[in-house]
This record gives sequence, structure tokens and C-alpha cells, in this order.
Amino acid sequence: MTRFVKDWIKTTSILILMGAFFTPLPAQSPPGPDGWEPLFNGKDLSGWEIWGTEKWSVDNGTILGESGPEKGNGFLMTKKTYKNFHAFLRFKCETNTNSGLFYHTTIPEDISKITFIQVEIDNRPGRHTAGLHGNGRSWIVWPAQEKEFYLRPFEWNDLLVKVEGKRTRTYLNGIEMVDYTYPRPHVTDGVLALQIHAGGHTRIRFKDVWVRDLGGR
Repeated sequence: MTRFVKDWIKTTSILILMGAFFTPLPAQSPPGPDGWEPLFNGKDLSGWEIWGTEKWSVDNGTILGESGPEKGNGFLMTKKTYKNFHAFLRFKCETNTNSGLFYHTTIPEDISKITFIQVEIDNRPGRHTAGLHGNGRSWIVWPAQEKEFYLRPFEWNDLLVKVEGKRTRTYLNGIEMVDYTYPRPHVTDGVLALQIHAGGHTRIRFKDVWVRDLGGR
């Protein structure tokens, strides 16, 4: 039996055992007025820009992302850049979906030259939702294995991200998932972006999207 299979069995067993005793956490309230600003007005995509061929629309007061038939990723980007900030949103995957909240992001016409850090979003436990990757490499840090079960597949989930200097903290449904300090970050400023992968007819919704700009430029 390979190490990968052993680790998969161990993770699955933990999730099943914890799931049997787990009561879903109540949803977090949207942030208060202390410097927080809404990024989504619930009516249209004002303040956002679409990159790629994937479909982004407003449906029933939510941002709906739908993958297209072409290869490549699609993004819905803020027009404003952020260096130090707190961001809050709610997401709901309607299909098996890999998505993410990108920050410190620059997306040129040549997508291969994109710079970013991504907070992972995936509706499948064990896929490291609220973990970080990017910054010139693949995965940076995963949540602890026992925290994977805080994800609510196919339901609304709350995601809070705090970026202060070199330190990033992520919270899923009120639980701290990652607290990581970059020794030498490659990127320190850029837009926020919602992502959807192409192909597979994937669908994901976002709502209650807020940001608190802490400045620092």
C-alpha cells in the first residue's frame, strides 16, 4: 500500500468520524461598518472586470460564475488594488468546483505571467479550502488535516481573509484555518479576483463580498 493511499484512508477516516459528531457552525454575520465596504451591490458587477471567456453574472442577488468550453481560467477582478486588507465573502459550490479568492494579483494578457496568491476554494473535503498557494510556487500552506471537515459541501460557507504585511490568516466558517507569515513574499500588492476553472460545466456563487482596506502603500 502506497503512502498516498495510506494518507487518503487516514484523512477519510478522520473526516467520517468527526462528521458523525459535527454540528454545523452558525453563519458569520457580514462585517460591521468599521472601515468595511461592500464590493458587490447585489444588483450588477459595478467595480469589477471580467477576464477570460467564462461567464460571470448576477443571479438572485449573488455573483454566479459558470465555466465555459474553452481551456484556461476565468476571473472576476476588482478594479481597485489592495496591499493590506481584510476580505469577507460567502461562497456556495453548486457542482464539484475548484475556485479561489486571489489577492496581490496582476493578470496580464499573457496569463502565463500572472502573479498572485490564492486562497483555495473547493467543495470537496481534503482539497485544502482556505489554504494558500501561488507566490511563485505551488502550495504554500495547507490547513491542518483535522480542520478539513469545517467545509460545508454544496452549502453556503463563510470565508474571511486577513492580510497584514507578510502575515496572512484565513478563516472558514469562523474557524482559523491558516496563519502564515511569508519570509520573502514575491508579490505584495494587486487586485482581488474570484476564479473559476474552465470546462466541466462548473458553477459557483458568491455573495456578501466585503473588504476593509488597511492601506500601507
